[in-house]
Amino acid sequence: MSVWLQKQSQRQRKPLAPALATVASAAIMFLALIAPPRAAGERSAPVNQSSEGVAIEGYDPVAYFTDSKPVKGSPEYTYQWHGAVWHFGSAQHRDACAKSPESYAPQYGGYCAYGVSQGHTAPVDPAAWKIINGKLYLNYNREVQELFLKDPSSEIEKADENWPKLHK
Repeated sequence: MSVWLQKQSQRQRKPLAPALATVASAAIMFLALIAPPRAAGERSAPVNQSSEGVAIEGYDPVAYFTDSKPVKGSPEYTYQWHGAVWHFGSAQHRDACAKSPESYAPQYGGYCAYGVSQGHTAPVDPAAWKIINGKLYLNYNREVQELFLKDPSSEIEKADENWPKLHK
């Protein structure tokens, strides 16, 4: 927790949720401004990846479905898809994803689902996740995830509409 939020909490003893939502929204907007430019004419959807090209911070996308939790993948089990390297916790998970990557990959290229619903991309915390109607959604952090989950159908509808504009 930032020093500012700690002081606010000690001084006022008011709920932090409104302040955290404001800070989270400001952080997403700032990150959208500094996002690297996309390659012209890129045909596949961009994937949120590290400077080393690793998707979703090396977490195993299949584990969200099979283990119901985020599991850090291993460089021993990888699969290249949409210009990124995806890590997995096992050969079985890698093979399942290789057969049907769209079934396991997070929506919106692994960018923050709430950010996309607001018209920009932002990085994610792999621990801020939810599977809705068989699709994996990641968010910037748990506070932003709470905003997303207040009305997920509406946020998904807005994100689905915004996503094509964000990755062209």
